[in-house]
Amino acid sequence: MIKPINKDQLFLAQPSVPADPKDPADREVAQDLLDTLKAHQEECIGLAANMIGVSKRIIVVNFGLLDMVMYNPVITAKEDPYEDFEECLSIPGSRRVTRYRVIEVEFTDPSGRQHKQRFRELPAQTIQHECDHLEGILV
Repeated sequence: MIKPINKDQLFLAQPSVPADPKDPADREVAQDLLDTLKAHQEECIGLAANMIGVSKRIIVVNFGLLDMVMYNPVITAKEDPYEDFEECLSIPGSRRVTRYRVIEVEFTDPSGRQHKQRFRELPAQTIQHECDHLEGILV
């Protein structure tokens, strides 16, 4: 179901709690994230669960033809820092951020399998932005 974008900065500033891909409620959150991402595809390529009002560690990222759901993502390595400007559906305006061109992420997929994967450039930047949301970091 398409959910409204949460703009409550006090809620967004709270760290999210772990999610379980086997929990039907968390699976529903992941589907809501996918539906909401699709509804905002012209302006957005990633969402975190707290952006739709749910304080769970779930993100979705669009990779062109593929939308990926990540439960409990953790960035375990970062390489090649750079400065950029980012915008967010939850917070008006643009802000300067430091990001990394290459990251390594550990996460659980919707079927419950653990992954360790490297991402580069825009996918890496998007994952970093959404993982910041999970930590309550507002960009």
